[in-house]
Amino acid sequence: MIRHMDPYFFILSIPAVLWAISFHEFCHGYAAKLLGDPTAEMQGRLTLNPLEHFDPVGCLMLLFAGFGWAKPVPVNTRYFKNVRRDMFIVSIAGIIGNLLTAFIFGLILHFFPLRVLGGAAVDFVKVMILMNIGLAAFNILPIPPLDGSKILYGFIPFEWLKFYYFLERYGFFILLILVLTRSIGILMYPVRDFFLWLVTFYY
Repeated sequence: MIRHMDPYFFILSIPAVLWAISFHEFCHGYAAKLLGDPTAEMQGRLTLNPLEHFDPVGCLMLLFAGFGWAKPVPVNTRYFKNVRRDMFIVSIAGIIGNLLTAFIFGLILHFFPLRVLGGAAVDFVKVMILMNIGLAAFNILPIPPLDGSKILYGFIPFEWLKFYYFLERYGFFILLILVLTRSIGILMYPVRDFFLWLVTFYY
């Protein structure tokens, strides 16, 4: 992980965090647009401008804890032809965007002579990988309001939907308790390590 509170790594982390949250939310919005929902575009959220996606607490969490969130792009399911399928696609799009970013920077780290540019270039690429994997690993957890809960929605049987809606009502408090008690790592770190292996399997 990043050496937290180290000014050098903190500075390197800022652009990595801004890219991670911006591309994550852009992927959500773009996927929704492809499925017929223009809401994100109409509200100016179909952009890579980090100011449109910035959530202060979520970004600070990503900087210092290695996981976090952005301001969610608006999605109107009334535009979808198949709500369960389309919500799955929209929800997983942001996670795929972060993993794709980590994969590309993994390729750069492995195949390009970055040390010619200096140690800072290598460190920045590593930070980009870690930040994007951290955001993906956190958001794929099946706890509302995270993306993983909406991905899960596409698979659970209809008879379980009542429990799902109950969980959705109290999901934020469950998530808050997990974060405050630092229990979130029990769920997240195995996923993070798997994603790290997945995007750097060629090492």
